[in-house]
Amino acid sequence: MVNYPIVYAAEQSRPINLVGKKGLEVQIYIHSPSPYICANRERILPDWQEQTLFWVVIVLQQSQYPLVKSTAEIEREKERLREKFMRFGCDLAFNLHDRGYMADLIDPRTGYPLLSRPGEIPHNDTAVVKALLNYPVLKNKCSVIVHPTWGTAVYPSIFISAAPPMIVEWAIRSIASMHGWQEVEEESVVSSQ
Repeated sequence: MVNYPIVYAAEQSRPINLVGKKGLEVQIYIHSPSPYICANRERILPDWQEQTLFWVVIVLQQSQYPLVKSTAEIEREKERLREKFMRFGCDLAFNLHDRGYMADLIDPRTGYPLLSRPGEIPHNDTAVVKALLNYPVLKNKCSVIVHPTWGTAVYPSIFISAAPPMIVEWAIRSIASMHGWQEVEEESVVSSQ
C-alpha cells in the first residue's frame, strides 16, 4: 500500500470556494484518497491498479433545499446538481486527459466511474466526505452529509485524478467559469452567511 501525504500543497481546510449564478456555493477540496479507497482500489476502480498515486477531488454543491426528505422537488434538485457535476467533471476529465493524466468522475447516482471500467463494488461519495473532511452523516433512506454551514443542503460528488494537485487546481479554476461558477474569497463566503 502506498503512503499518501495527508493533504495537498494548500491546506486541506482551504477549499476552492465558488459561487453559482443563483448565489449557491460550491466548495472543492483536493485530497489524498481515504484508506478505504486505497485498500479497495482494485474492487472500486479496476482500471486504476497501475496508478501508484492519485487524488480525490471532493465537489460539494450547495442545494436549494435540505436533502433529507424525498419529494419530487428535492429529487429534481438532486438531478440538477448531478447534471451540473457531470458536465463539470467531464470537462475537467477531458482537460486532464489532454495533458496526459488519468482522470475520472464517479456518477453520484450509481457510485461507478463514468470513464473507466466499473469495479465490483460502487464508490460511496458520502463515506469519502465523512472520512476525508470529517463531516457528520445522517443515516436516512440514503446517507446525507451535514455541512458545517449549509446543513443538509449539500450535494457531494467525487472526481479522481492522477494529475498533481496543483495541475488539478489550475484546471478546476480554468473550467469553473464555463459552468457558471465564479471564484470567491473565503472571507466573502463567510461574511455572506
